[in-house]
Amino acid sequence: MKSGISIRSGKLLTLAALMLLAAQAQAISTGALRQGIPSLAPMLEQVTPAVVSINVRKAMPTAGRYFFNGEELPKGARRFFGEAPEGNIEAPHRSYATGAGSGVIVDASEGLIITNHHVVADASQITVRLSDDRSLRAKLLGSDPGTDVALLQVEAENLVEIDFADVSTVAVGDYVVAIGNPFGIGQTVTSGIVSALGRAGINNDNYEDFIQTDAAINQGNSGGALVDMEGRLIGINTAIISGSGGSNGIGFAVPTDMVATVMEHLRRDGEVRRGLLGVTIADATPDIVAALDVEVDYGAVVTSVMPDSAADMAGVQVSDVIVGVDGEEVNGSRQLRNRVGLMLQEQQVELALYRNGKRETLQARIGGSSGQAIAAGSLDAANKEFRGAVLETTRSRNPHSKQGVEVVSLSQSGDSWAAGLREGDVIIEVNRRQIADLEAFNAATSASAEGSSGSITALTIIREGRRMLLFLP
Repeated sequence: MKSGISIRSGKLLTLAALMLLAAQAQAISTGALRQGIPSLAPMLEQVTPAVVSINVRKAMPTAGRYFFNGEELPKGARRFFGEAPEGNIEAPHRSYATGAGSGVIVDASEGLIITNHHVVADASQITVRLSDDRSLRAKLLGSDPGTDVALLQVEAENLVEIDFADVSTVAVGDYVVAIGNPFGIGQTVTSGIVSALGRAGINNDNYEDFIQTDAAINQGNSGGALVDMEGRLIGINTAIISGSGGSNGIGFAVPTDMVATVMEHLRRDGEVRRGLLGVTIADATPDIVAALDVEVDYGAVVTSVMPDSAADMAGVQVSDVIVGVDGEEVNGSRQLRNRVGLMLQEQQVELALYRNGKRETLQARIGGSSGQAIAAGSLDAANKEFRGAVLETTRSRNPHSKQGVEVVSLSQSGDSWAAGLREGDVIIEVNRRQIADLEAFNAATSASAEGSSGSITALTIIREGRRMLLFLP
């Protein structure tokens, strides 16, 4: 027993020594030594003055409460005074709610502060408290709920700003520090690592590309800084996953590349006027690209193109696989949606795509409300059997197509409906091979079904004169 304890203790001491050496090496590499001991204090002394506490005041509805000489009138008394009380009868008193959050000074000369949209949304008054205890009234320059980023401005001298890191160099496992004002108790520092990159799905309506961290983030940290060991900003803390409201070691930050882009919009327009391409897209999964018979394992597959949209005018076609925008790789539909959504309207961009197995480039001018860049719905039904649709060879009465098969009816509980097929659709291609009648369709879908397990059948359809691409088992 004693021998076992000795061995276990020796292992613990060795592990502790290794961890100390690693921490010391990390500290030395960033100059973070304090009296010869590894410490984050030197870095934090430079960074924490750029992180501020934010207090907001929001007006709350009062449901028609009236007061006479400072005392609230009974509910039934209002009718005696009409809609416009006079004299000592006061209009409905406003009640106010207060909230707390954090922010980061990103431009000291102009007094610009980044925080979260949800921190300052509907605020009637915003007050910023600096690390030196100065209290300043802030002006809201703009806010974007889609990315949960807001831009404030204050007038003050001797502000300290923070430098932005190159987010492309951030890796899972990097040490990070979160700085903010949790629960309104004052500036607090917590540490951890980057747990994951490119997180999304917290709110599918938003533009998400979060950095995940296990550094403790609590209510009130929203809008605060997530920095690397050199004190550079890599993200703005925005959300946590928690059943109790406290930190569970799963926090999320908006990366600074997205913050910088949104900030440019807010400074100029006070809002993000989203660029739109005019396509519906899906991820280029292995099953989908196999169905399309293209040799590419990433990108966003175009499943439909809106008429007269930016994509339509650029020549984008259904079944194109978009793999790059302005020379930057696009890994999937979410990344394309985020990138296009943060571009300027009327901005000229170059799209790299694969069509018929060949790589091509197109020039597009990003549109406004006439085009959309949205991710297609879930393709979970793609792993099930194809059933639920009744088809027949297209008759000449159909004005949109002279050949193919038409959906004459289908069950709304079937997989075909779930995948997007609708009554009146005309199927003209299976896996991008033209089919003329029901016999050809049956032969093509049977061949697809005999393929590898989990394969997907790509159907090109005509719906109200518009080509679309659907994926079915």
